[in-house]
Amino acid sequence: MSDTGRSLSVLSRLSYAVGHFLNDLCASMWFTYLLVFYHSVLGFENTYAGVLLLVGQIADGICTPVIGYESDRTPGCGNYGKRKTWHLVGTVSVLLSFAFIFNPCLGCSPLTPQWVSLTYFIPFIVIFQFGWAATQISHLSLIPELVTCEHAKVELTAYRYAFTVVANVTVYAVAYLLFHYQAGQDADPSLSDALGPSDIPIFRNLALIVLGIGCLFSLLFHLGTKERRAGAEREAEGGDGRSREEEEEEEERKPLLPHSRPSSSPPHQSAVLQWRCWLKQPSFYQVAFLYMSTRLIVNLSQTYISMYLINTLGLPKKFIATIPLVIYLSGFLASFIMKPISRLIGKSWTYFVGLLLIMAFSCWVLLDESMGQRIYGAAILLGAGSAIILVMSLSMTADLIADQTQSGAFVYGAMSFTDKVANGVAVMIIQALHPCHTVLCCPACVWFYHDVMVVVTGGVALAAVLALCTILIWPITIRPLPGGLPVVSVLQGSQDDSGLSSDDDAPRIN
Repeated sequence: MSDTGRSLSVLSRLSYAVGHFLNDLCASMWFTYLLVFYHSVLGFENTYAGVLLLVGQIADGICTPVIGYESDRTPGCGNYGKRKTWHLVGTVSVLLSFAFIFNPCLGCSPLTPQWVSLTYFIPFIVIFQFGWAATQISHLSLIPELVTCEHAKVELTAYRYAFTVVANVTVYAVAYLLFHYQAGQDADPSLSDALGPSDIPIFRNLALIVLGIGCLFSLLFHLGTKERRAGAEREAEGGDGRSREEEEEEEERKPLLPHSRPSSSPPHQSAVLQWRCWLKQPSFYQVAFLYMSTRLIVNLSQTYISMYLINTLGLPKKFIATIPLVIYLSGFLASFIMKPISRLIGKSWTYFVGLLLIMAFSCWVLLDESMGQRIYGAAILLGAGSAIILVMSLSMTADLIADQTQSGAFVYGAMSFTDKVANGVAVMIIQALHPCHTVLCCPACVWFYHDVMVVVTGGVALAAVLALCTILIWPITIRPLPGGLPVVSVLQGSQDDSGLSSDDDAPRIN
């Protein structure tokens, strides 16, 4: 194992962790406030608001695997690493497009048909989702390249998620301050509790503040994170001077796993998996379904929590900032205890603990129909459970990749594809089932958002339990292809304290 794989300094871990901060800030606004902004503030019909979110999710879903594939193939710009090159491209795209999404249509008037405004926003949403996907995939793909120890991956993922929580806390804290300032300036306090066109400056200023903070943290990532380039690794290992094209062609001809290993080969030497090989692996689909279920719980609950607070519980609009803030603060605290818990009981059972918290939240919402201020206690359960299942699912994905970093971006891209498409379709279905098609909600909306919160947390959590059961019964492994290839196990139900097999960072050969 290389020195880079053994350990990273605290400064290096922090500089890596802030690399997704801009994405997290924008994602927080996207999932929490997009439907609120377009439906309650701009006055879009429920279906049109759902179409915009669906277009964004489909664009992200298409871009993610394509970018993952290209990120694995391209060498990077000059001496800049390939992952950091794609990260820079994504960051610039996000900075150029996101502000337009949370602003009214330029040149439009109240008499402009909504389909015209819809057409105006779609290009900005597509550019934003392309940039978001490029940043996400390149950032995730760095994890198995920077560290190889399983628990180091958990730690690095936890650092990453901790800053995700900080990003969300930042968005909701700024939103609360903006709402609070508006309430202090409003001559009629009764108007400050309802969302409407008067709130456009709040969302516009929030988007600009998000971009300014995120740009600063992206700069810190690029200055502080050192990516090991493929050429430098070959030179360090005494490369034979072959061209990159020749080496890629030779790697493409390699089988998934060797039929036999020469006696001179090290016992822990592993084969190279190309992207086509992953599509033939059952474990690839096990992890994909688990990751998709995780993201459905986290993203849909984040999307509809604001509607639930305003329309079902009838709380003032400042609660769409304070309750998400509580959710992510509890997630932040949970991120610190995940590493010792995963060492004690393993990743799978730690994930199950998170699901139990999610289902406890779902039961609370189901049974307590007029929750009121008790929503703070339920929010703590949702935040802690979401943090645990998200970090564990990402850690399981990193374990699936193991040392196959040359195709790691494709794996992350494929996982994210299932997540984005599923989220977009789910939101569109929910919006289509909405009992109202105008800005003003009817009494049926009260029960509608109540049922949505129960189903998207408790119902999807049950699907995640089924996915987890398949992993406990059939552990995540690289299975033999036709031809009698050996099985390489990359995740076992229980691990020792170091998180490594007897061959250090090598997969076990069964």
